[in-house]
Amino acid sequence: MALSTNLEFFLDSFGQNFPEEHQGVLDCVSIALTCAFNRQGTLLAVGCNDGRICIWDFTTRSIAKIITGHVHPVSSLSWSKNGQRVASASSDGKVCVWATLTGEPVWQFNFSVPILKVQCHPRNMDQYVIVPMKQLAMLITVGSPPASFPSLPAEDDSEDSHTYAVYSRKGDMIFTGNSKGRIVAVDSTTLNVLASFHIHTSGQTPTAVRTIEVSRGRETLVVNAADRIIRIYRISDILHGGENCVVEPAQKLQDLVNKNTWKTVFFSGDGEFVCAGTSRVHTLNIWEWSTGTLVKILHGTKGETLMDAAWHPIRPIIVSVSGGVVSIWSQTHVENWSAFTPDFRELDENIEYEERESEFDVEDEDKSVVQDEHEQDVNDDVDVVSVEKNTAYFSSDEEEEDVTSPPVLFIPITPEIEEPEVDTWLTDTLPEASVLSNGHRKGGTDGKRPKTRKDTNGGGKKAKLDGNSKSPRTAH
Repeated sequence: MALSTNLEFFLDSFGQNFPEEHQGVLDCVSIALTCAFNRQGTLLAVGCNDGRICIWDFTTRSIAKIITGHVHPVSSLSWSKNGQRVASASSDGKVCVWATLTGEPVWQFNFSVPILKVQCHPRNMDQYVIVPMKQLAMLITVGSPPASFPSLPAEDDSEDSHTYAVYSRKGDMIFTGNSKGRIVAVDSTTLNVLASFHIHTSGQTPTAVRTIEVSRGRETLVVNAADRIIRIYRISDILHGGENCVVEPAQKLQDLVNKNTWKTVFFSGDGEFVCAGTSRVHTLNIWEWSTGTLVKILHGTKGETLMDAAWHPIRPIIVSVSGGVVSIWSQTHVENWSAFTPDFRELDENIEYEERESEFDVEDEDKSVVQDEHEQDVNDDVDVVSVEKNTAYFSSDEEEEDVTSPPVLFIPITPEIEEPEVDTWLTDTLPEASVLSNGHRKGGTDGKRPKTRKDTNGGGKKAKLDGNSKSPRTAH
């Protein structure tokens, strides 16, 4: 009976890898519109309505840096692999790449149309893909040569435009979608078309592609279409079909009751779950995509509209942007102290502690196990220099971390030291007319402190409080 109870507790504690309840909010300096985690999940970038970018330290839940560079609202954010740069795009057609530690711009590009999305290459922070409004997606390559802006391939129709574009997990491919439901896989180096297909619908009218997201832990991608159906495809099936092929989705997800239109769709950090947020209300639906089972519905504040959402890279935490603030959704943690110490006993009320006779003696007579003197003198060497590789941050086929550009996990915050207090004893003691602009007394010796001043309560004199002393000194 005890074994089954412990097993049930173990499964309940560690079997669920998705958030369950609302934990709190992050109130930015202005109205929040979009958000993005860095690769390790230690920093959260939030784009605001006034063009500012707030970078939150997600461990301490405090603002580490505020970057000001846009005039119009921020529409998209993306981190580089090592976190040293963050890219932003705004509705005024400006794309900026910022240095995370300094907050200074590294690259700036101005376009004549609003930019819907910007994404940094997963392994090369000098390459970015952008999606302008009602135009073809472009690939930006910066560096020592002049920056180039080649457009990604499209259909033969000259009026065709991309609605979304996203890198693959390794960055070797770019997946684009258009308003006619056509998805194209393009080589990110040569810009050659590797495969393409149309989303198969029940009717004759093609459905537009709203968003495309690639799983970080699996070779799958999820497509959010305008027909309110979420389709999950295996990348191997897409590449195997070639151009103009028919690809059946591995899973279809939808809300059969409310028929919701999805604002954003994304994978969990391990790729086991798919989360979708509705465009009308602040609601998040979580599915286990392998079985298509709806496991959780997170309801936000009534009357708010969801703007954006993101899943933490390695933890079961979701952040959603709604009502100008960032909401945090996480699991319910139940403390089980008996797992750390077997003799732990929870008390319903205070009891008197019974002290053992030899509890505080130098040598405990009641101690049953006596260690060998040789074992007590041996000190194990603890390695505090070498850094072990965290497998949660890397893929199995990924190369080792680049030593020349270490990842930025946290931003050091410089304390804001206020100006030292001005010594106002001279101006408080002397009449205003007898004090010069530089603080010196007219007709007197500079730097001499008056011994006393008259007490406003009448009769007698008392000394003014010295700023460095704790108690006044009474003059006789």
